[in-house]
Amino acid sequence: MASLKALASQTVWYGLSNIASRFLNYLLTPLLTYLLADASGMQHYGELTILYAAISFANVLFTHGMETAYFRFSHQPYTDRSKLYQTSQTSLLISTLLLCAGLYLFRKPIAIFFDLAAYPVYISWCLWIIAFDTLAALPFARLRQENRPRRYAFVKVAGIIVNIACTLWAIGYGPRYVAAHPDSFYAQWSAPYTATGLLLLCNLAASAVTFLLLFPEWKTLRLRLDRVLWKKVIFYALPFVIIGLGGMVNETMDRILLQKLLPGGKAVAKQWVAIYSANYKLAILITLFIQAFRMAAEPFFFREAGTESAPRTYARVMHWFIITLCLALLGTVLFLDVWKYMIGENYRSGLAVVPILLWANVCLGIYYNLSVWYKNTGKLQYGTLITFIGAAITLGLNVLLIPYYGIRASAWTTLICYFVMMLLSYLWGQRHYPVPYALRASGIYLGLALALQLIHGSISMYVGVPVRIVLGGVFFAGFLLVLLRTERATLSRLPVIGRWMR
Repeated sequence: MASLKALASQTVWYGLSNIASRFLNYLLTPLLTYLLADASGMQHYGELTILYAAISFANVLFTHGMETAYFRFSHQPYTDRSKLYQTSQTSLLISTLLLCAGLYLFRKPIAIFFDLAAYPVYISWCLWIIAFDTLAALPFARLRQENRPRRYAFVKVAGIIVNIACTLWAIGYGPRYVAAHPDSFYAQWSAPYTATGLLLLCNLAASAVTFLLLFPEWKTLRLRLDRVLWKKVIFYALPFVIIGLGGMVNETMDRILLQKLLPGGKAVAKQWVAIYSANYKLAILITLFIQAFRMAAEPFFFREAGTESAPRTYARVMHWFIITLCLALLGTVLFLDVWKYMIGENYRSGLAVVPILLWANVCLGIYYNLSVWYKNTGKLQYGTLITFIGAAITLGLNVLLIPYYGIRASAWTTLICYFVMMLLSYLWGQRHYPVPYALRASGIYLGLALALQLIHGSISMYVGVPVRIVLGGVFFAGFLLVLLRTERATLSRLPVIGRWMR
């Protein structure tokens, strides 16, 4: 129970930091979708989304699994953590310099691929963002490994605030300033760049500030590479490159494929990419919790791996993880009439994909929780195979269906992909690392959440917005009542809830 409380405490702290940072970051969604509301603005938002998808791919390649490897080896007996950190960070620094130099040479062909032939400098800025983010990865991992979520939260939130402040200037006040002062330095400097480029610079400023704020974590770095240790670390880490790239295929390739495969021309395709991406952001509650849980759970799972009670602990974690996912899902889908105002009106034509993507994220969250078995046992080949299967589903179904069904095809493909990955991870995990998951109880909660969503959706077609919101509140309260009665014994042991229940 003590270990679960520790995980809960860390999840709360990482949750608060991620809720704060993600909430601030999500403020960019209404900001961008309301300010970039015309056809041209939607194209810029679509371009930015596609570039961020490419950056996500590159981040996996640049970090090449060193974070996970750092967590694993830092908890092994007789590991010199200082030497591990120095070796890992030196490795990342060298590889980052080499990869950035290589990609910089091909910036023009890359810009052409992303339909930005006139702006190869945007690719250069993307490389700077990737470099700063990569070199910040291990300092952040060190903060997590040392259980320092407060400092982690401060640095994360500070970077987001910089991004928002710069964005407010770049596309909020900046255009009016340029119109009023056409001969100013800022007007002359910004004239060659589109909104896409200015927003990339905002992100670059945030990444640079984040890197600088981590100075206490990397100031002790010495270019030292322990070859014996490095070989052990890199051989463990490299499979995560394949797993990570496959994961990025599943998470972000749909945006790139939508741009390439949607009929109607490049401009229309970029607008639909913008619509799909904006609606994807409405899964905020689930993605916030999953991200917070991953931040706390990865080091926690490795610490628990050697204990006899680990399987039972993992089972209890999964049980409450699923309950929280159900609450987040219902809190979004039952009140979609409220959440939809997070995106501009011209982007709301894609709201139909939100419930599908919410369930896709539920499956993804459960998969992340299940994946502990192959990380703890070192059977990374199974994680690689599962990821390959998911990537094949993502590529195959998107290529086949996008020309006919558009963004709905991408949403359903995402759900199918994550469901299959979740199912395979459970089946293979139970063979190699049995965990007594509470399948019946978890199935009841998931089934109840789905039933409430479907009933609410069916009734919503015949009633107005106020009634839908009230009905959503009733259904959500009903789920909470079932939860309180079913989990009464566990909840009564929690100080605040226990006093209220008594």
